[in-house]
Amino acid sequence: MKNSKLAFINGVILSGEEGMEPLRGHILFTNGDRIEAIRPDGADTAGYQVIDLAGAALMPGLINLHVHIPATGKPKKKQTDAKKLVKLLTSNALMRKICYGMCGKYVRPQLLSGVTTIRAVGGVQDMDSRLRDEIAAGKRVGPRILAANMAVSVPGGHMAGSLAYEAHSAQEAAAFVRKIAEDRPDLIKLMITGGVLDATKRGEPGELKMPPDYVRAACDEAHRLGLKVAAHVESPEGVKVALENGVDTIEHGAKPDAEMIALFKERGAALVATISPALPFALFDRSLIGATEVQQYNGNIVFEGIIDCAKACLEAGVPVGLGTDTGCPYITHYDMWREVNYFQKYCGVSNAFALYTATLGNAKIVGLDKELGSLAPGKCADLIVTVRDPLEDLTALRDVSMVVSRGEIVDISGLKKYPDCEKELDKYL
Repeated sequence: MKNSKLAFINGVILSGEEGMEPLRGHILFTNGDRIEAIRPDGADTAGYQVIDLAGAALMPGLINLHVHIPATGKPKKKQTDAKKLVKLLTSNALMRKICYGMCGKYVRPQLLSGVTTIRAVGGVQDMDSRLRDEIAAGKRVGPRILAANMAVSVPGGHMAGSLAYEAHSAQEAAAFVRKIAEDRPDLIKLMITGGVLDATKRGEPGELKMPPDYVRAACDEAHRLGLKVAAHVESPEGVKVALENGVDTIEHGAKPDAEMIALFKERGAALVATISPALPFALFDRSLIGATEVQQYNGNIVFEGIIDCAKACLEAGVPVGLGTDTGCPYITHYDMWREVNYFQKYCGVSNAFALYTATLGNAKIVGLDKELGSLAPGKCADLIVTVRDPLEDLTALRDVSMVVSRGEIVDISGLKKYPDCEKELDKYL
């Protein structure tokens, strides 16, 4: 439905703005890929395709700030050797073609479930930016993508040799940033600490892996090239090293203190909270995710650290965004709505603030708030419809009845879900 003109009537309009109130008795008009106007009932709809919402809620598309496209999140009893798998999938032209096709298939559920923009923060080679460009050109169906492509790590570091290059010096870290920048990414991703699965001892999740001078060299080079830097960090030491040396967004987070919060404010940095991937490791029966006792113990540290960091940042006025870390066990490409629910439940924010964070708040963090994140004339027509009002119950986001991306109605009939994921995760709503 190219360059369509749509008029949404009889709905409840939720703007996406902080402190939003339901707007009734108005019609939202789109023209091509833009929101044209919001006018009172009775406005002329001649020349528009009229969509009667019958009381449903109309809001901005969700924005997911932390996604790994090359994985589904489908539960596995045995952990995959990511390094070996990526080596296989990039071993020749045929395998790379298969891998790229898989990535294109994997990312579609983001859009079909109501996420109209994602930030891909660690992928295979240049496949994320290639998908970004094909989707933008209308050659594939999927969400708008902000792509980091490959990340930068160190030997023995998080995702080293699979979704991240291994830097052996500060100079090589900067060189990898230049290499990644050749494919025109939207940001650079660093793997500064280990993760839950990397730790070998109780109490050691988020061990610092990347030396501070590597972080500084990579950030300086990225900023010289006009690119922001996001960093995987899961320990207090790692967060401080990241902020002291130029990182713009802390992905995940860790138990905060006054020094850490002061660094966030001094740097003008933001936190991207990812409660979703930590929850199964912290709260599930270990047999469900094949986790060891050490991994579950450390998972709980990370889970509580992310929540505490988000709360402290919110209290201090530091921007907090949301992402799912899709690809981790039980974290699928269609479950951004759960992250929004967890944010409200565990961080104690209102439904309205949680919805704002997943739309305009996330858009502000990535510098796209003039284009995305709220329903206002001139902004991109990325819209979703839910039968129930998420301001009353955020689980309304689970059942999106319509998605409009860049002004075009998306066929969402092909969305498939994993029953095992649904069954286990629903226990923690």
